[in-house]
Amino acid sequence: MNRPTNPELIEDVQNTSDKRHLDIDQVGIRAIKHPVIVKDRSGGIQHTIANFNMYVHLPHNFKGTHMSRFVEILNENIEAISVESFETILNQTLERLESKACDIEMTFPYFINKKAPISGVMSLLDYEVSFIGKIVNGKFINTTKVLVPVTSLCPCSKNISDYGAHNQRSHVTVTVQTNKLLWIEDIVEMIEKQASSELYGLLKRPDEKFVTERAYDNPKFVEDMVRDIATELNNHESINNFVVESENFESIHNHSAYALIRGGSDS
Repeated sequence: MNRPTNPELIEDVQNTSDKRHLDIDQVGIRAIKHPVIVKDRSGGIQHTIANFNMYVHLPHNFKGTHMSRFVEILNENIEAISVESFETILNQTLERLESKACDIEMTFPYFINKKAPISGVMSLLDYEVSFIGKIVNGKFINTTKVLVPVTSLCPCSKNISDYGAHNQRSHVTVTVQTNKLLWIEDIVEMIEKQASSELYGLLKRPDEKFVTERAYDNPKFVEDMVRDIATELNNHESINNFVVESENFESIHNHSAYALIRGGSDS
């Protein structure tokens, strides 16, 4: 059987009607990688690779959405994907896929050049960052999520031991909705200064002595970590809503300790 090859004659199956009368809240593509440009606080830019999830709302009367259009939108914005253009891409998605609501998530590694506390040697440390945007009923909602690795030292271990105390690497994840631009570096610094100690890509011996002793002088339970960070976020005028999580990968147990606080105007 010969099928037509002229695009105008090929049936658009996705655009045919569906009789089950069920809206689909999210339909789209997941885990597509794409180059992105992200501005940093110093005025420079970082070229990185983001993992995208892109969804639209599908009304009950349509059989399917046009998946290829998501990819087209990314490729058309290859030189423009950044924090500032995120809302533009969401609006393009609404228009091109003829939907009333859409969601886009992009997750990427972000690097900050850090100076060691004593030697001053510079090294890069990577952080996992997500920009999460949605448009619902014409309203744009922008969320930033940052995962920051830090050191935590156990107050109980320090208190009951004649010498030493167990510590662990912790992952602190902060998700914020803001009312104006908040740099990734700003969020990272708010988190790191509340840890027992921050991490560095490269440390010399004097630096290692410093961070070890700093952690010992600044013990934090997982509960302390989220409370102290939540206090910082509550007092920041640019933040409307937030979620702060901490997972401590325990060094003397085969399980993690975890805590979460939600805060902001909607709490």
